[in-house]
Formats: sequence, structure tokens, C-alpha cells
Amino acid sequence: MAQNGTTENRGTKGIAALPLPQPVKVQEVRHTKIFIDNEWHTSSSGRTFPTFNPATGHKICDVEEADKEDVDRAVKAAKAAEQRGSPWRRMDASSRGRLLHKLADLMERDRLLLATLETLDTGKPFLQSFFIDLDGSIKTLRYYAGWADKIHGRSLPVDESFMCFTKHEPVGVCGAIIPWNFPLLMFMWKMAPALSCGNTVVIKPAEQTPLTALHVGALIKEAGFPPGVVNILPGFGPTAGAAIASHMDVDKVAFTGSTEVGQLIKEASAKSNLKRVTLELGGKNPCIVFADCDLQLAVEETQKGAFYNQGQCCTAASRVFVEESIYEEFVHRSVENVKKIVIGDPMDPQTSHGPQISQQHFDKIMDLIESGKEEGARLEYGGAAVGENRLFIQPTIFSGVKDQMRIAKEEIFGPVQCIFSFKRQQEAIERANRSQYGLVSAIFTRSMDRALSVSAALETGTVWINCYNALHAQTPFGGYKMSGNGRELGEYALAEYSEVKAVTIKLMLLLKHKN
Repeated sequence: MAQNGTTENRGTKGIAALPLPQPVKVQEVRHTKIFIDNEWHTSSSGRTFPTFNPATGHKICDVEEADKEDVDRAVKAAKAAEQRGSPWRRMDASSRGRLLHKLADLMERDRLLLATLETLDTGKPFLQSFFIDLDGSIKTLRYYAGWADKIHGRSLPVDESFMCFTKHEPVGVCGAIIPWNFPLLMFMWKMAPALSCGNTVVIKPAEQTPLTALHVGALIKEAGFPPGVVNILPGFGPTAGAAIASHMDVDKVAFTGSTEVGQLIKEASAKSNLKRVTLELGGKNPCIVFADCDLQLAVEETQKGAFYNQGQCCTAASRVFVEESIYEEFVHRSVENVKKIVIGDPMDPQTSHGPQISQQHFDKIMDLIESGKEEGARLEYGGAAVGENRLFIQPTIFSGVKDQMRIAKEEIFGPVQCIFSFKRQQEAIERANRSQYGLVSAIFTRSMDRALSVSAALETGTVWINCYNALHAQTPFGGYKMSGNGRELGEYALAEYSEVKAVTIKLMLLLKHKN
């Protein structure tokens, strides 16, 4: 998933002619504690956990580990901050927008440091952190800052003796559980609309990547947000995450991550207080490449989709269906194009491909690559680790992939592109839809009639035509089927963080006047 200025995934292409930003030297990470009520706290248990640089394996620092007791404290602070009469609830809507703009200004000021921390913690190339993750995060904040004083209800036509209007009110305390692949961007996707609508938030960043979220905590205090409005709890899913999902005073939870954990969160909601849940989960995303397409464009865009962020994207283009008449040429061009990818130190501006996030995840990807070989897919390129005792995997291309293979069905979440062939349009549509997931899809064709008819038939929340990873703050994002519930981004996300209240007035004075 990538979000930037346009926001297509540029990687480093097209920016080489510009003066390139340089990462800053981080001698010591300043913010490693739990952020509650605008103050820094040690964990109630006294425990900490290490966070590692996946590119080197070296420990970056130790971070305070939030547990259930810390979640209780954070939720108490958030609930107090959203009570009627509190500074946050008394604040007018335009002032909320100004605070969000101020936070965006501070992130602009600290952009180099935030991009450096993001790359240290995730292993993604620094220029991608700087030009894509930070750009998308700041744009998301500014977009929802603009919405803060434009959220309103309606006047409704009802029987003549009544007047009815609606109001949009905050949901209350919103929990957010953030993934490790886009830590800062997903933080903003959830926090910005929640605050724009007047809610308070309790956020758990992923245990693998907590550093940028904690730095943003310092910026939130500096921007002037009242205490308790934003609370940040680094910790683990089975403890801190589970406590947020099941908490009786959390009114809504938003989660990005695996489908399996999404199911647990929905179950916890049902068993606690039936809190609202929005889920952005897994994907096994199909691309359909027709013979009349711009072939080189299709090759480049599908590989952006497959290999961006080392394939660690819910939107990864992991199933590429290519019309039979151009199949061999598409495979050949894909192999030639992938050779341009530069694997190396994520801080080097020439690098476009970094490490996987952890040894566990590395092992899962390598197991799926081996299964592809064993089940008869043709390994066209890559398929091996790079270096010893490191987490780098070559971009990998399989051709001759069949629908029943594991690599065709399971979410790999790694740098693996699976290329299938098809004969007829209807066949491609049926095979593309033959998945438990329905997050995104893409179509490559010069025919607008075909593009529109096929897009209508695809069972996904997003369809890209002749592009990939084209995400914008204004455009809703979310999935069908087991890819999740609800929508993030755009005006649609505001509904996820608002309650609609209908107010009906009997016009007694008007009735008396008539009589």
C-alpha cells in the first residue's frame, strides 16, 4: 500500500533528478515510554521489550510494554477527555481542524527524523519512507483537518406538524490497532478522521514498529491537543491489543492486519459491549492483463504492486492473470524489468528493496516459495535469500501458476509475483473472484468499455484501471468478503467515527395558531 502526492507508488523513480533528502543520524531514540494523558509513563508491569532494525538485526532500543492495566488507564483518560464540558468537547470544530493542521506542520518539520525512524524500524527504503509514507501521512492529516468544521446533519421533510433534523456526534473512545508494514500511515488513517469527528483515541502500534507513533505522541502534546485526547500504548496483541478490543469503555475499534486477528477482534467486540468495528484485512489481489493493453505499463505497474515494500502490503498484486496471446512476452518482460530492482541498505538512496520485517515472517515467505517449486510452478526469477543470516529475499517471479497451488490461494505478504494465463474474459473474472478475499484488483486494457464492464464484475472494494496502488486521502479504501468491514479514507470514513442523532420537534405553537 502506498500513498503519496498523486498518490501512485513512485518508489524512487522520477525523483532522482531532485536533491535527495538524507536520513538523520539517530544516536538515541528519545521517546520509548507509554503516552497517556499527554504524559510519558513506564509500564505498570515494569516490563520493556526490544525493537530491532530488520536490515541489520541490531537492537535499536527498549520500549515500555503496555498491558491491560495500562490500557485501563489510557481508556479512563480518553473517556474523561471526551466527556461533555471537557476542553476537547467544548472546543469548536474549526479549532479541532487547526490542531490537526498544527500536527501536520510539526510532522513536516520533523519529516527527516520520522522517515529515518520509520526506515530503522521497518527496513523499508528511506526514500520511500520520506516521499510516500510521510507525504501520505501529512496529506491525510490536512484532508481531515479540512473536514472538521464541515461535518453536519440534515433537515428532513416530515409531516407538517413536526420538524426533524439530524446531528452527527462523536462515537466516543476509539481504539486503533496499527500494523507493522505502514506504521505511521495507518496511524494517520485511523487517528485523523477520529479526531476530526471529535472522538478521543487509544492507539496500539505494532510491537515490531512503535517508534514513529511514540514520536508523534510528543508532537501531539507540542501541538496543543488537550490531555487524554490521544493515548499511545506500545505493546503486544494478545495483551494490550486484546484489552482494547474487549474493553467495555471503548466505543469503537479500528484494526488493520490479518484476517485471523480481525475475526478475534470482532468476537471480542460481540462478547463485550458490541463496540463498532472497522477491519482492513488480508488480500489475494488479482490483476487482469488483456492483450490490447500497454504491455510495458502493465509489466511495470503489476511489479510495483507485487514488490513494493518487499511485498508486505495488503494490496500486493499477487495474482496476475495474463491473456494467453501475450503471456510469454509478459513473462519475459517481467523478468527483465525485475532485474532493475536494487537490494541493499535501506538508508542508501539507490536501494529500492529492503529486508522482510522479522525472521518468522522471512521463514513463512520462504516456505511458500518452496511450496510453489514443489507444486510445479515455474521459477522464472529469484526465489532465494540474499546473504547469510539476513532477512533479504530476492524479488521472485513464478509462471505457470495454477489456481489450486498454495501460492495462488494464500496471502504471501512477501516479494512473490504469481503469473497465470487465461483465454476468455469471463474465465478471468470468475478466477479473479474465486477467493475468500476482496480487497483490490486491477485491469490493464485500452478499451474503456471493457474496463468498466470488468470493473463492475470484480468483487473488490477498489479497482484500478491501468495503474496500481493509486491511493488518495479523498478516496475510500476497504474490502469485500474476508478483506474486512467498513471504509477508511475519504468522506466515507467519517461515518465510521460518527453517531447520527435524529431530533424531532412537534410544532405545538403552529398548531394553536392554526386553530
